[in-house]
Amino acid sequence: MKIFMDWLANVFAPKAKKFTQMPAIAALSSAMQNLIPFILTGSVVFFYNVFRSYIPQLPDLTNISNYSFGMIGLVAAFMVGHQFMEKFRHPQYATTAGIVSICVLMMTLHPIGEKQGVYDLGRVGPTGILIGVLFGVAIGVIFHFYSKLNFLKNSSLPDFVANWINNIIPIFISLALFATLIFAFKIDVFQVILNLFEPIQNFGQSLPGLILLVLIPAFFYSMGISTWLWTALQNPIFIAGIAANALAVKNGGNAVNIVTNETVYSLGLIMMGGTGATLTLNLLMCFSRSAKLKTIGRICLGPSLFNINEPIVFSTPVVMNPILMIPMWLNSIIGSCVIWAVMRGGLLNIPASLMQVAQIPAPISSVIILQDFRAIIWYVLLFVVYLATWYPFFKVYEREVLQEENQLQPAV
Repeated sequence: MKIFMDWLANVFAPKAKKFTQMPAIAALSSAMQNLIPFILTGSVVFFYNVFRSYIPQLPDLTNISNYSFGMIGLVAAFMVGHQFMEKFRHPQYATTAGIVSICVLMMTLHPIGEKQGVYDLGRVGPTGILIGVLFGVAIGVIFHFYSKLNFLKNSSLPDFVANWINNIIPIFISLALFATLIFAFKIDVFQVILNLFEPIQNFGQSLPGLILLVLIPAFFYSMGISTWLWTALQNPIFIAGIAANALAVKNGGNAVNIVTNETVYSLGLIMMGGTGATLTLNLLMCFSRSAKLKTIGRICLGPSLFNINEPIVFSTPVVMNPILMIPMWLNSIIGSCVIWAVMRGGLLNIPASLMQVAQIPAPISSVIILQDFRAIIWYVLLFVVYLATWYPFFKVYEREVLQEENQLQPAV
């Protein structure tokens, strides 16, 4: 274990942190964070619709969702293109690159073979988030390499004229490239990309996919790397899954996609107290014999109840703590397996509406999202399982902390 922890601390963690600071990775992470307000706006409407189903007289807010979350593909295209320029230190191109990314995505709204004037607006919604991200990356790369040419850097032209030219050229190249593929070669780029990524999407909706989408962020989080880094990987799978569930239910079918943001985060079952299911660790600390752990536990209990565990993860600490990292990883696997089994076995409803309300305490959020009171039973059972997982590791760590505290006490 000591050799492994030394390797993690001195070799793996520094390289992982360096990787997360790469401009392209930082751009994707930042862009995904900027999408959150639009996703949450849609979540608020779906949450509101739960109450509207009982009080039909309430006003219909569907259009608010349609023109926020329903346009998430366009928003993703802009945000990624914009953030690529920011992170690659070309802020003068940030807005332009974002707008060109939207323009390229708009080119794909007319499916090849359809009559003129037929546009699939569904392509700018949840289905288009992956396409929007990829188009944003492509446009960002084009603008980045063009900017490195330093064209007209020493020109005698007025600055505003040189700036116009330096925007026109990458705009023209970007639009010409995709226009040639789509209109000259008649390639439905949107559908081609979806087909290429279908195996990834299918794997993401499997049990191994769920485990990896939960475990990988937890693993890196235990080394101090924010879980936000992985939203660029998670969100396309999560959003496509919940959108397909909502459409299936609307058409009289059943929700089948388990791997969604609602399942992983908002239910508060896999993430009970936050990544790694740290709520029960927090409660153990509240009753610790260690004054340090007891104080931290009581301070952090409030945030933990709302599934915010940064305070306890970094102050206990769980980060780079060889004793407490392991149960964080174990709970990520256990919670994923249990929820997958009970949902697939029909013992718990599968989420069918967009409701990213992770900061509502479970099991209140669980029942509201699933419309299933069985969620309370599974919350209690998972609480016991998580407690049992944390307990032996916590007692070992508590013993170490107590020894340190005893050594610090003045001799009588």
